[in-house]
Order: sequence, then structure tokens, then C-alpha cells
Amino acid sequence: MKKISVLFVCMGNICRSPTAEGVFRHQVSETGQTDNIIIDSAGTHDYHIGAAPDRRAQQAALQRGYDLGGLRGRQVDAMDFHEFDYILAMDRENLANLFQVCPPHEQRKLKLFMEFSRGFSEREVPDPYYGGNQGFEKVLNMAEDAASGLLEEILAKKIAKG
Repeated sequence: MKKISVLFVCMGNICRSPTAEGVFRHQVSETGQTDNIIIDSAGTHDYHIGAAPDRRAQQAALQRGYDLGGLRGRQVDAMDFHEFDYILAMDRENLANLFQVCPPHEQRKLKLFMEFSRGFSEREVPDPYYGGNQGFEKVLNMAEDAASGLLEEILAKKIAKG
């Protein structure tokens, strides 16, 4: 069975995309699909390469049972467009940045993460970096919802393919 790969993308890869990665990893693990789904996150900019996720993102995530401590920031690179099946941006600005550098034949992989949400009407995950702790809680709520929709789609496709 072919592995499915998912890349979550925000600007600096220290708040939203590592949160989405941590939440999705947890959900995938709970379904026993860890060996079948490759998960990573990256930023469109090089601001935080090698840095751990924002401490506030880590604290909020830990309170819900998600450990982001081992994740490190990296920038999207050209190989990502070939290696990942889903490349999911947290907002329209980062989606536009991805479209600018993605080869045309790979652009079908680019989407907003919140397209998989069932409980939120918003299609962009707001950047909590300059706000208070409630922003990190909202990001977690949105990530939990969209991640479950994404996982449902992936599992449905895997079942349909046999």
C-alpha cells in the first residue's frame, strides 16, 4: 500500500504548521496508521530554521496531550512539491507563496488546511504569534477539526483503493 504524505505550511514554521503537524500525528497514531502516513511541516520563509515551536504553542498543545517539543522549523524546498501528496497552507498568503514556487504540474497538491474543516466557516488559520494565549487555543481548535476531516478523507481514499 502506497504511503500518503502531508506537509503543513505556515510562514515561519513555529506556530500554526507545527501545531497542525502535532495534532495530525496524534490523530493518525490513534488510528494505527503511523506507518502509512508521512507527516511534516515547513515555513514559506527562513526566519526560524532549526528553531523549536513557539513556547506558547508548545504549552497550549501539551495541555491537550500533543508534544511539539521534538519538532524543528524548516523552510519549504523544491523537493517537497514532488515528495508530498498534500501541501496544506494555513492561510491564503502562504498558499499564494507556495503557488509562486511550485511547479505547475504539482499545484493540484496545494490547498488551504481549513478546506478539510467541518466545524469552522473560516478558511484561514489566524497567526497567533503577536496575540495572547487564546490565539493558540483557537489554532488548536481549528487544527483538531481540520485534521480529523483530512484524516477521514485520506482513510476513505485508502479504503477505496484497497
